[in-house]
Amino acid sequence: MKPKYWNKGKEFLSKKDKVLKSIIDTFPNEHLLLNTNYYHSLINSIIGQQISVGAASSVRKKFFTLSRNITPNNVLKIKDTSMKKCGLSRQKTLYIKNISHFFIYKKNFIKNITSFSEIEIINNLISIKGVGQWTAHMFLIFSIGSPDIFPKGDLGFIKAISRSYKKNIPISEDYLNSLQKKWSPYNSMATWYLWRSLDPLPINY
Repeated sequence: MKPKYWNKGKEFLSKKDKVLKSIIDTFPNEHLLLNTNYYHSLINSIIGQQISVGAASSVRKKFFTLSRNITPNNVLKIKDTSMKKCGLSRQKTLYIKNISHFFIYKKNFIKNITSFSEIEIINNLISIKGVGQWTAHMFLIFSIGSPDIFPKGDLGFIKAISRSYKKNIPISEDYLNSLQKKWSPYNSMATWYLWRSLDPLPINY
């Protein structure tokens, strides 16, 4: 599902930023895909941590064949050895199981998640061992559809800024803040297009 803000955001960013306009024009028919299955989206983010888009896609395909229905209860029944065969590390296996427990015991929070603020969502999610700020930001972008997330802790995002705006890494905090201000209220969208400029496959969680 395409985010509601997408068409308006494309127009806004194209007027605001020539570099982004060039990237947007390169991918005229592509857009971020929202994943309304919150459990799957969080798992996808864990799988995607610190590996390439292609590698994450391969692991994800294998993982989602482990059960006919990937639900918290079913995933807790899957043996760690089976998850390892999919390419999941021991840590990522543990994190996915931690998320499964969270979804079982925090049903009310999940059910009413859209009634919480972004800060409240982040604080709840990072209480899960293995879910940090980055994973919570990915969840806000790809599941909740938050339009204005600026994930400065994402290495791919920083690399894309470095390449597109010809800045050496580490990029100064002042410069990052200036971009965040320029792109607001569509930082999530700017982030997605910058990722897209690096990878042959669009990022989806």
